Amino acid sequence: MRFRLTPRETSFYDMFAASADNIVTGSKLLMELLGADSSARAEIAERMRAAEHAGDDATHAIFHQLNSSFITPFDREDIYRLASSLDDIMDFMEEAVDLVVLYQVDELPKGVEQQIEVLARAAELTAEAMPNLRTMTNLTEYWIEVNRLENQADQIHRRLLAHLFNGKYDAIEVLKLKQIVDVLEEAADAFEHVANTVETIAVKES
Repeated sequence: MRFRLTPRETSFYDMFAASADNIVTGSKLLMELLGADSSARAEIAERMRAAEHAGDDATHAIFHQLNSSFITPFDREDIYRLASSLDDIMDFMEEAVDLVVLYQVDELPKGVEQQIEVLARAAELTAEAMPNLRTMTNLTEYWIEVNRLENQADQIHRRLLAHLFNGKYDAIEVLKLKQIVDVLEEAADAFEHVANTVETIAVKES
């Protein structure tokens, strides 16, 4: 790591960790949605909305700190990109839950639970990795594993699409379910964007 003569604003580390912890909360709500009947889903969606608002607040706090800090722990554009990508994850998870409720989906297709399990694991890894930004240590396995999980998510997504288009569902139901599984896939992509940004930061700081 490069030696620095100037002090750096360190509160970013805590804010990134808080944002990632909130994503874990969102992933747990997604898991809860799987086992919930339709009558309980609206309440889960309410809690997910609250978590998404908390994520927005965390992102805005990072941006405010970025705009008011003369010296930052790493490049400003990387701080912005990391905060934005973390926010995207929460947005996609909240959108997926909201769509399930709005579309009044009775039963999610087989395979969605695998999508959500991948997201839950990626959330755990991301929350574990954020505190390590302080020292830039023990991060390589994190971004390698998240990239592997994203590849797994791609495969699950393709199998889900094949299942949706096998003639079992009517056209309207296909459109509804496809939008939900597509949004969950976007959440997996956003986890990869976070991991790639962390890798970029680590390379620059090495």
